[in-house]
Amino acid sequence: MENNEKSLATRVVDAMYNNDPFSQWLGIERLEEAPGRTVLRMTVRPEMCNGFGIAHGGITYSLADSALAFASNSHGQKAVSVETSISHTAPVRSGDLLTATAEEEHRSNKIANYRVTVVNQAEKVVALFKGIVYRTGKEWEV
Repeated sequence: MENNEKSLATRVVDAMYNNDPFSQWLGIERLEEAPGRTVLRMTVRPEMCNGFGIAHGGITYSLADSALAFASNSHGQKAVSVETSISHTAPVRSGDLLTATAEEEHRSNKIANYRVTVVNQAEKVVALFKGIVYRTGKEWEV
């Protein structure tokens, strides 16, 4: 597909993901991108687990944070997080397939709020993430 045939959201997420070695290291697969929304998926690997044999909380947090970043920039304006929080609702283990869905709840000229729900392969919610971003006013050149 030609670059000009891709949606603005996809072109922005392409630019971000292609320059994001951490999201690539996580093994994130992009399933959907639309204005104010992204869906990402990844498989938890053994080296992502802690001494309790469950995924380090930073892994789920990082997946949700990437979903926030992609969703909040998908309108074509650069946005950066200013406040985020996560609730871990169930343990995550090596081999689990996680899907994060980021959805815009509110957007103004300068601030936007997002909710990210992370589920495992059984569709069980394993984390709930909230993020607030600052919209810089600078456009993505994609």
